[in-house]
Amino acid sequence: MNAVAGGGSFVAFPALLFTGVAPVPANATNTLSLWVGTAVSGGAYRNRLNIPRRILLPLLITSLVGGLLGAVLLIKTPARTFLRIIPWLIFGATLLFTFGRHLTGRISAGISHEASNAAVAGASLFELLVAIYGGYFGGGIGIMNLAMFAALGMTDIHAMNALKVVLVSMINGVATVTFIAAGSIVWPKAMVMIVGAACGGYSAAHYAQKLPQRLVRALVITLGFSMTIYFFLKAYR
Repeated sequence: MNAVAGGGSFVAFPALLFTGVAPVPANATNTLSLWVGTAVSGGAYRNRLNIPRRILLPLLITSLVGGLLGAVLLIKTPARTFLRIIPWLIFGATLLFTFGRHLTGRISAGISHEASNAAVAGASLFELLVAIYGGYFGGGIGIMNLAMFAALGMTDIHAMNALKVVLVSMINGVATVTFIAAGSIVWPKAMVMIVGAACGGYSAAHYAQKLPQRLVRALVITLGFSMTIYFFLKAYR
């Protein structure tokens, strides 16, 4: 799920809660294991990434800073409060991805090679917010990034996935280091999940590129609305 569209946390995180792991350690353990899967899937997308350095570098920096801030915020605050906000964030991101193509005509060059400085600054600011969210919880972060790419002019779903993998790997990577330093990882469960995430991460990303783009986009949208319903029921029941 993470390699194709994002949303793997909505399987792995509840699974950890079901085994009795507390919410914050469960989130930290989930971040570590799925970070490995996301990083591995990057190998299958290595030929799809074609983003100018002047655009990629600011996105990487804001991903690093935001991921660190979000991880620290998770360690210091209760997760339950943020869980009530998550369905609204996922719902908005899914809507943006669904209708993002209708916005591209109103946004100058998007994040193409001719992107204006204003477009790059706007994308970097949005990525900072996404990264803070990702460091704190991370569920649906892939869809939020895909939504931003769609609104900023990207149309190739596989190129979008390639950039998503790079940014999400940066966010989850710095969050993982923070969680390890804080002693928040449940290592026995993490090791089992890492194996599964690594195997699924590469194989899914490889075969996803052979699917029609319309089918992959439909999967992203369906997954986004499904996650929205799930977290509304979980947060407000």
